[in-house]
Amino acid sequence: MDQKLLEIFEKSTIENNISHDLYTTYNVKKGLRNEDGTGVLIGLTRIADVVGYQRNEEGNKVDAHGELYYRGIELKDLLEQVKSDQVDGYERTCFLILFGYLPNDEELSIFKKELQNAYELPKDFLTTNILKRPSNSIMNELQKDLLNLYNEDQLADDTSVENTLKQGLSIIAKLPEMMIYSYQAKAHFIDNKSLMIHQVDKNYGIAENILHLLRPDSVFTKEEARILDLLLIMHADHGSGNNSTFSNLVVASTGTDIYSAFSASIGSLKGPRHGGANITCKHMMDSIIQEIGLDATDDDITKIITRLQQKDFFDKQGLVYGFGHAVYTLSDPRCILLKDQARALALACNESKRLAFYERFELLVIDYFKSNKNKNICANVDFYSGLIYEMLQIPEDLYSPLFVTSRSVGWLAHNIEEKLYCNRIIRPAGLYLGKKKEKNV
Repeated sequence: MDQKLLEIFEKSTIENNISHDLYTTYNVKKGLRNEDGTGVLIGLTRIADVVGYQRNEEGNKVDAHGELYYRGIELKDLLEQVKSDQVDGYERTCFLILFGYLPNDEELSIFKKELQNAYELPKDFLTTNILKRPSNSIMNELQKDLLNLYNEDQLADDTSVENTLKQGLSIIAKLPEMMIYSYQAKAHFIDNKSLMIHQVDKNYGIAENILHLLRPDSVFTKEEARILDLLLIMHADHGSGNNSTFSNLVVASTGTDIYSAFSASIGSLKGPRHGGANITCKHMMDSIIQEIGLDATDDDITKIITRLQQKDFFDKQGLVYGFGHAVYTLSDPRCILLKDQARALALACNESKRLAFYERFELLVIDYFKSNKNKNICANVDFYSGLIYEMLQIPEDLYSPLFVTSRSVGWLAHNIEEKLYCNRIIRPAGLYLGKKKEKNV
């Protein structure tokens, strides 16, 4: 950019400054967040409830252990109820999120058949839209692929709830292929690796197909598929206020097609403050282990935490990635459940020592913030998920796209719910603070 133009820009940012105090003066909720950190209510939902705090008799926020409910069923209880000999917990969860209850055997069979019949991409879609123009970002590639699916749909602009459901299920079914094929195209054409394309297997569920499509020999254990299935369940929804779901609602409220709405959600989820956080957390932990080693003392770890806070280590942003959450305070229920799964997987992968380091680091971060900041903070779902993905031999390029594959059912459910019971364009307001200028005479 021209240097003079940059100078003009820098001057304009000073002259048009909006100080933080003005948000308080005009009672404007910065980031749609209340002063106590809670989110501004933007809608009503019966799909999911995210609980991270309580209110005392005076109405003040009180920290609490986290709970996540899908259609009234707490996550830890749901995991018990969807256990079966088949790796189809994610499909059962999709049915629950969309229709409000867990399916019986006949209903589950019908639902799975609907997804399996929609697995395959349109003819020539792979060669024309994925292999010819691979992207450095699988997230950006998925946005492009979704918009190209629009061109394959004769009823693409039919936004009725029935057609939205049909389109959404088709997208959920196709995301594993689009995700893995986009990764394989990048690996071959950009990273100079071998190109490996497997056909989707209609006898497999979503989690199994992801591993089947990804692995060069298509070989995976049932335990690996079960853990990936569990990860998909945990990321399936997180209420209507999370950024990507809200983005979906904002765009869909204009009356546009589901492909555009989902594409906006993917753009949101790509960001490091949302779905991209697990990669950043994984990089941070790798840097810490390289710096002090797995045998580091608690004092060594505390010193690294201090350096992170003082912007003297890693990306020097003053953040400890994988900790803190917009809602959860004392604990993130997804993190607790993931840690339990990580122990069994780490034992099988000979990674128990590294997991033990993660667990020590978690406790010391919580203690650091409690002692030095007088603040309750918890490890969130991103802290262990990157480590688990690595133990499952899933490349970093797919961490956030896997989030997309899982969360798509939440986007669909909230999209339909908003159409049915609200059906108004989302149009908040902003307060103008500039001066009116007189017309030149």
